[in-house]
Amino acid sequence: MIEIDGHHLTIPDVEAVARRNEPVSLSTAGREAILRSRSWLEQILREDKPVYGINTGFGIFAEQRIKPEARDRLSRNLILSHAVATGTPFPDDIVRAAMLIRANTLTRGHSGVRIEVVQTLLEMLNRNVVPIVPEQGSLGSSGDLALLSHLALVFTTDAEDRAEESGWARFNGEVMRGKDAMQAAGLERLVLGAKEGLAINNGATFSAAIAALTLYDAENLLRTVEVALAMSLEAIMGCIEAFDARIQAARGHPGQERVAEHIRHLTAGSTLVGRAQRVQDAYSLRCAPQVQGTAWDTFEFVSRIIEREINAATDNPLLFEGGTVLSGGNFHGEPVGMAMDFLGIAMAEVAAISERRIFRLTDGKLNGGLPPMLVDLPDAAGLNSGLMMPQYTAASLVLENQTLAHPDSVHSLPTSGEQEDHNANATTAARHARQIVLNTAHVIAIELYTAARALDLRLRQYPDARLGKGTREAYSLLREYVPYQAGDAWWGPEIEKVRILVQEGLFAQF
Repeated sequence: MIEIDGHHLTIPDVEAVARRNEPVSLSTAGREAILRSRSWLEQILREDKPVYGINTGFGIFAEQRIKPEARDRLSRNLILSHAVATGTPFPDDIVRAAMLIRANTLTRGHSGVRIEVVQTLLEMLNRNVVPIVPEQGSLGSSGDLALLSHLALVFTTDAEDRAEESGWARFNGEVMRGKDAMQAAGLERLVLGAKEGLAINNGATFSAAIAALTLYDAENLLRTVEVALAMSLEAIMGCIEAFDARIQAARGHPGQERVAEHIRHLTAGSTLVGRAQRVQDAYSLRCAPQVQGTAWDTFEFVSRIIEREINAATDNPLLFEGGTVLSGGNFHGEPVGMAMDFLGIAMAEVAAISERRIFRLTDGKLNGGLPPMLVDLPDAAGLNSGLMMPQYTAASLVLENQTLAHPDSVHSLPTSGEQEDHNANATTAARHARQIVLNTAHVIAIELYTAARALDLRLRQYPDARLGKGTREAYSLLREYVPYQAGDAWWGPEIEKVRILVQEGLFAQF
């Protein structure tokens, strides 16, 4: 059971709830924080002074006062009018992550919602009610308004309680109206009160949800690509000197030192590394610690930003001790957008250097005496294409990554009558980084697959050779799922098996 308190949610917590249905509950401290902020809101309502979003309109209508009897309608209208996202629905894990993060945000104790709002979100997670939320339509500021409004349609209502205004959801895998899904799960839908609509939909929560899960996957890939690198280094009989600890220490970047140390560990005991007696290797091998190490340093930097964000109060206005209300811009997604641009660039480079090693392994002029395209059978070149096309696919994915890695956070268009005149584009940045990571997983799978085949051929050349301890274990794991085939075959399904192993983290263990 994961408890939320608004302060201590972690990226592994988000993954556990989003993907593995780990149960979640509200801590005692979290409950007290929610009740305290609700008491501040009730004090404000009693005083009836104009406060943005509580008893006024939104955006360009901020100067319009709302009568007390119309405040519930204000929250409902906000949700209905803002649920205008479009495109393919998000995968369930991203929606579940967003629900958890939003609940944690409200638990921080500056939003003024009733405790029932947070409890309903948590019970939806525990009972597997997943709103269907389209991917497109957010600028990442004022947060993910459209996306969060689609989420809110499912668990909020009004006096008329129309099913056709309840959105759509998946309950235990079956798609149905949001109202029906909540009823099937035995959950009551809520009539929102003052500020609660704005507290639910104001904040870059989907951006943060995508970011958290993408970071979780990126960490696995950064470990896995080091295994692929080590296997390629051995297959090409590369120079281990480039990974010497003294070289890395002379520059002093932690990620670089980390990568080189792991490669030394994986290849320990190998009699293939250095066998070609080259003075130095191409950059894709020799400079891998510098490139992949920088990706690690970027990952660490981005992780710190996203872990802060998933524990942040991000709606507006925020409530503080004594009934103080402060209007600011914590909903703005710039921290997430810029961070995910950085991560996308880093992971695009990881895929790019991996693809260069695939190319080198399949080029008969560059791979240290292995057959072109790793064609095995005697006199089969021409009749067999070997691994020509897997490299082609990897190149295609790397080219797509290069487009996706163009920063999104530098782009902005004004909205809401120029009141929102600088927007973050954070959700697009997060979506693009996620796609880069998915593409990179496939590229790394192709490198592992290609390096394993190259090692088969190399060990046939040198029957007395030994693989490093770590590379031998990784090679054996791959061959357990994908036996060697000498001639041309349908490589695609085999590479797909390796990709699944990669995404499940099996190679990251070495």
